[in-house]
Amino acid sequence: MERRNVVSTSDKASNKAEELKGKVKENTGKAVGNESLEAEGAADQTKADVKQAGEKVKDAAKSLKP
Repeated sequence: MERRNVVSTSDKASNKAEELKGKVKENTGKAVGNESLEAEGAADQTKADVKQAGEKVKDAAKSLKP
């Protein structure tokens, strides 16, 4: 069970880093007028949000197990 928490924490950190990377890309795209980079950043953030939602579902399922 301890190993699962480490993996889960690692996944959460990775997802958060991906979200932040997406924000940087999006803001950079806005600043320089690069719509493609802006869209890529928004997509990265969405992808990270979906992964984070999956982690929350896993956490909820773990809390239900006896």
